[in-house]
Amino acid sequence: MTRELWNLGAIETASQIASGTVSASDVIEAHLARLDLLNPVLNAITRPLHKTAREAAKQADLAVARGSEIGPLHGVPVTIKDNVDIAGQSSPNGLKVLDDIIAESNSPVVDNLLAAGAIPIGRTNTPEFSLRLHTENPLFGATINPWDPERTPGGSSGGASASLAAGIGCLAHGNDLGGSLRQPAYCTGLCTIRPTQGRIPAFNPTAKSERPPAILQMSTQGPIARSVADTRLGLSVMAKRDIRDPWWVPAPIDGPGPKTPMHVALVRTPPGTPMDACVTDALDRAGQFLSDAGYVVEDLHPPEIERCAEVWAGLLMTETRMLMTETIRELGSESINRSLGFFDQMTPEYDLQGYLALMSERTRLLRVWLAFLEDVPLIVGPVSNIAPFRPNEDISTQDKAERIFYAHRLLVTINLLGLPSAVVPTGLQDGLPSGVQIIATRYREDLALNAAQAVEDRVGQLTPINPGSGK
Repeated sequence: MTRELWNLGAIETASQIASGTVSASDVIEAHLARLDLLNPVLNAITRPLHKTAREAAKQADLAVARGSEIGPLHGVPVTIKDNVDIAGQSSPNGLKVLDDIIAESNSPVVDNLLAAGAIPIGRTNTPEFSLRLHTENPLFGATINPWDPERTPGGSSGGASASLAAGIGCLAHGNDLGGSLRQPAYCTGLCTIRPTQGRIPAFNPTAKSERPPAILQMSTQGPIARSVADTRLGLSVMAKRDIRDPWWVPAPIDGPGPKTPMHVALVRTPPGTPMDACVTDALDRAGQFLSDAGYVVEDLHPPEIERCAEVWAGLLMTETRMLMTETIRELGSESINRSLGFFDQMTPEYDLQGYLALMSERTRLLRVWLAFLEDVPLIVGPVSNIAPFRPNEDISTQDKAERIFYAHRLLVTINLLGLPSAVVPTGLQDGLPSGVQIIATRYREDLALNAAQAVEDRVGQLTPINPGSGK
């Protein structure tokens, strides 16, 4: 049976365009039709890019016809999150006040995608300031999870995950300061890699100031995809050097071959909110799949997860209080201010001495984790201790906000430490996707993705789906 063009992954799409089996224009038209059909339901794409996408597809087809050298994503439709710059467009980040600021140049991650031949077909929704685990804002409204409208699509890259899971685009761009790549992928049955800090260059030309030290060290750009192989390709494309990011690191994508058999720490009892049964089952499945693939899986507990989460929250909130709270109070909606208020109550206030102590503590904790990963190269744990929560449950009450935050302690630990972490689905539970994250040492995304591939080899791909159908 012939598959619809929107059903194909990034690698297969690029291959068919390069061989002349299909045209880039036909691929783009298929994805734009899918966007037009489903976005009124999902509200995942904030700005469709029909005109520029069609023109880019024509140029892509001419390049193939001329026999020109083409990139690994030549003609492949992608989406770009609403918080990085594309020349000639705004990057509102969920805020009306930013919707009139037009970028004069692209962010590095956009330039890298375009250089590889990718064609942006739409911008994706994000919560205000990209600061929630649910995607909703007054400017564009709420994004719907295509698996179940009563479950969050995640945040802050919820528009990216919802659209990709439904077959809009082959690859999605996102970013991750507190789980914003991994949690949306988990909520929608997708794959992703949160790269090591410094792997993918980051810079926003429209930004009025540089990012503060902790946020700089805890935030990364990255790809979301429907398969591990597409995730790997997206990472390699996005990771090209850009001189505008002085913290970019020229590390090889693939490191030396690991000693085998590889040992894996399976985190069955992470601190925080008690684990839902579906999460326990996902961990059991991942552990069994990896064991069957030749990994040595052991029940182990990585060091000081709870302390890592506390330091992450302390650093983030200290910089937010100092630099952003007044702006959020002034420009943000009641929803984002409720979220900020709940988080504020969970996090002690630190003076300058306390902030500097937290920065030093981050170094100590990273040293301890790197020592652990020297002996056990991979860690498999939950993305969240709970199933995807209900839309806006995170801003309903202080108790529910705390339950959700404490369910993601292992998630934010990885942001604090700047380590790479892949997410891969482990199957369906009660009609909803579930999955795990696979953590590796610095600049060894390849090891995390190899293990993720072993899981995917047993599970298969869960997406794309037709919204509401689960298939």
